[in-house]
Amino acid sequence: MKSVIVRLLVVVCILSIQIIWGQETAKIYLSGKDFKHPVKWKFMCTDGANSNKWTTINVPSQWELEGFGTYTYGRWYKELDQEEPSKEEGFYKYEFEVPNRYENQQVNIFFGGAMTDTEVKVNGQIAGAIHQGGFYEFSYDISDLLKTEGKNLLEVHVKKHSENASVNNAERKADWWLFGGIYRPVWLEIKPKSNIDHIAIDAKMNGNMTLDFKGTNIPKNAFVEASISLVGGTNTTSSSQKIAINAANALLEFHWNEIQLWSPETPNLYSLKLQLKQGNKVLHEVNQRFGFRTIDFRKKDGIYVNGKKIIMKGINRHTIWPESGRSTDKEISIMDVNLLKDMNMNAVRGHYPPDDHFLEVCDSLGLFVLDELAGWQNPYDIETGTKLIEETVSRDVNHPSVIIWDQGNEGGWRDELDSVFYKHDPQKRIVIHPWADYNGWDTHHYPTYLTGVHRFVSGENVFFPTEFMHGTYDNGHGSGLEDFWNRFKESPLFAGGFMWAFSDEAVLRTDWKGDRKYDSKGSLAPDGILGPHREKEGSFYTVKDVWSPIQFDPLRITSSFDGEFFISNEYIYTNLNSCTLSYEVFSIDKDALYSTKKATSITNGKIELPSIKPGEKRGVSMDVTSTFFKGDWLEVKAHDQHGRLINTWTWTIHQPTYYTQKLIKVGSEKKAEVEELNSSVVLKSKNIRVEIGKEDGIIKSIYRGKKLVPFNKGPYPIGMKAEVKQVDTKMEANNAVCIVHYTGGIDHIKWTLFPDGRLKMQMLALKNSGRSSGFDGAFYEGDIDKFGITFSYPEDQVEGMKWFGRGPYRVWKNRIKGTNYGLWEKEYNNTITGESFENLIYPEFKGYHVNLIATTIAAKDDTFRVFSESENVFLRLFTPDEPKYALKGADAYPDFPSGDISFMYEIPAMKSFKPVSQHGPHSQPSNIRIKSGDDGISMNLWFDWIGRAK
Repeated sequence: MKSVIVRLLVVVCILSIQIIWGQETAKIYLSGKDFKHPVKWKFMCTDGANSNKWTTINVPSQWELEGFGTYTYGRWYKELDQEEPSKEEGFYKYEFEVPNRYENQQVNIFFGGAMTDTEVKVNGQIAGAIHQGGFYEFSYDISDLLKTEGKNLLEVHVKKHSENASVNNAERKADWWLFGGIYRPVWLEIKPKSNIDHIAIDAKMNGNMTLDFKGTNIPKNAFVEASISLVGGTNTTSSSQKIAINAANALLEFHWNEIQLWSPETPNLYSLKLQLKQGNKVLHEVNQRFGFRTIDFRKKDGIYVNGKKIIMKGINRHTIWPESGRSTDKEISIMDVNLLKDMNMNAVRGHYPPDDHFLEVCDSLGLFVLDELAGWQNPYDIETGTKLIEETVSRDVNHPSVIIWDQGNEGGWRDELDSVFYKHDPQKRIVIHPWADYNGWDTHHYPTYLTGVHRFVSGENVFFPTEFMHGTYDNGHGSGLEDFWNRFKESPLFAGGFMWAFSDEAVLRTDWKGDRKYDSKGSLAPDGILGPHREKEGSFYTVKDVWSPIQFDPLRITSSFDGEFFISNEYIYTNLNSCTLSYEVFSIDKDALYSTKKATSITNGKIELPSIKPGEKRGVSMDVTSTFFKGDWLEVKAHDQHGRLINTWTWTIHQPTYYTQKLIKVGSEKKAEVEELNSSVVLKSKNIRVEIGKEDGIIKSIYRGKKLVPFNKGPYPIGMKAEVKQVDTKMEANNAVCIVHYTGGIDHIKWTLFPDGRLKMQMLALKNSGRSSGFDGAFYEGDIDKFGITFSYPEDQVEGMKWFGRGPYRVWKNRIKGTNYGLWEKEYNNTITGESFENLIYPEFKGYHVNLIATTIAAKDDTFRVFSESENVFLRLFTPDEPKYALKGADAYPDFPSGDISFMYEIPAMKSFKPVSQHGPHSQPSNIRIKSGDDGISMNLWFDWIGRAK
């Protein structure tokens, strides 16, 4: 059957809306469609800013973001220690006209969402009962209240604080912002008197469809005719079935052949056209998007979608935008779902029903959704909960992305309300109580790594924590995820998990003056993996890597590399032969660290992917020619069948010594000198003078010509103790040498100044002869979270850095995945992750950087370079500033070592809600054991202050 013919389009200017005529439902917006395209209504607020005077307001909007009322955060009663929240009320007025052709039609007025108690009047008459509950779509039949001649007056009275105590407990004693106002659109729906009131679809993977049908004023001899078409496709199939006379409610059954299934990996959508007919006359027509998929919830087994056991890789998301509160638009929904997909996520959860357009995008781009009745640690009363569940299911039942209903959160449920979900949902999706081990579904929040007594990997119920990896500031998310995820997967009952949370909940404060504009209530709401405007933090890329459906076996490239990789397929449905894998080899110019030159690509190609089914591992290979080994690093990228980047992996082609020899500049000066003074040793070349103290082995000063270089007060040991035992000096050929011997953790440091001013540091630590230890010739240290050496350097001198290593984001010990080798650059910034909202620059400059090979520290007239001939060296650049507005006890970072610039082999891990001690092995402090006969731990670095450039 051909698609629906649009018969006439009428533009009603005063309503700013397009109306489709015929027997379809017409939709007329009284407000704007979203906050970016609002309509002005008359408005008065009763308290707070701009109160007690009639003016205008944009609809939809949150009135605080429009300059009215008072901002309140939902922890007013706890951490914020307030006696009560703000309770202002808003009065709205809007006039509109309705053509007289609607006189014999059914007209409903819909509110997408209003916070919180909403009373609606049309032409002075109450439209229906006051609606209570701020996150839900509701409607009234106003057919008998409208005038078809002249203007109609719509009056809406919104109370921010509900008269219903259970609504306040469920929605407004919560860990989120509390807003007021009509924040989602308002519209009229016009239907014939005989109409299809509601349909609820259950479309199975075998093509069978059942349809719960509710009609109004169904005449005798009426029947329905249905057709479906693939969205974006060209084929249409049809079927028809008659309904018994006067059947206002009916169960319809259809079967469709050769259908394509919906899943997050292949989100095939269909459009159902359902016509209510009497003879050849079409009485009413509706069009509904849906997807064919079968959900099977098997207790003590798993969650199956289309016959495959699923693992959800998800995150919790608030509906929020900094300049508009919970009033958003479809562009934001598209952006957010794309960001989720870009992190290789396949699932999302919220604490209340999201915008309908967000679910539409989840349908079309492909995400599993947990759709939640609000109730943050407190439930609604039975009557209110029953009504709000019906509204939630009625609106969202046909979205194929919605696979689970959540009732409340962390205690915000009533067992007796579960049946209401099942009553209105023909698919009989499961109802969970998030954080509870309930009815066969264990959704335990924030498990420790070793949670195990009858839970987690030792439990008997299907396990999927609906919250884990809490991300305040730069905590959580990627930090420790790899360990937790691998442990989760040990259980065959694991069905996935959801991190907290998607974005920082910072909002524009229209009541603030001065430079600070955005507020996250200190440490209560900056929990995101993204900033408030979706700025990407470092964990974004760690999650992308850990959750990549393509995983590489560990690989080290040497001269023996023959181009072979082993990769695993961690998709649920997709064969990897539908993906693409490509490689590229990059080379760094020998002058790159002394100039603005970039890396260049010297060869690239495709890697053929054979059939690799989900759960399989197979070898693949790329061509390795002589050109390959002329490069400096290998980059491999994978794209999915839709062209989306899955992940990027990189490996260096050579060892660090190779890069130092290639990249460091060598001068032509002839000879250096060494001089011993009473308390120090001086190493001199033509341009560089280095003074080292005899008593402590510390660099006292460095001069370039007559200018003092502010790199000094080091090396101080980190994670070990060392005292100078002896200092030796000598000449090696034309090089000046100072060797500082220590007792304790450092055996010795050899300083060699070359005639051209290059300074080489060769440190040997924890070299044990067996004479200094009481452990039978062994040296042992436990719980080491920081180990290396550190120097001082004035932070205000530094302008930026350019480096060859893994980047560009800083790392923690348990958040290294997601960084890649490259020639990176970034300017100095002082970003406080999750707080610097007025100037949120990522990647952050300060912190730890992994696998340093070479770097230029741009520091005005004191620019210098460091080259590492040792592997796995972390470069520490300064100490990030602590958040200024954190609430008591909200630690942003682990302790940093002393000094400013450090070179380390061990760095601390970052916590994630739980302390590091409750994380997995990659988060734990290290042990070091050195036995007699061991070589010890060496660190070889080059320093160049000359800055020669071509």
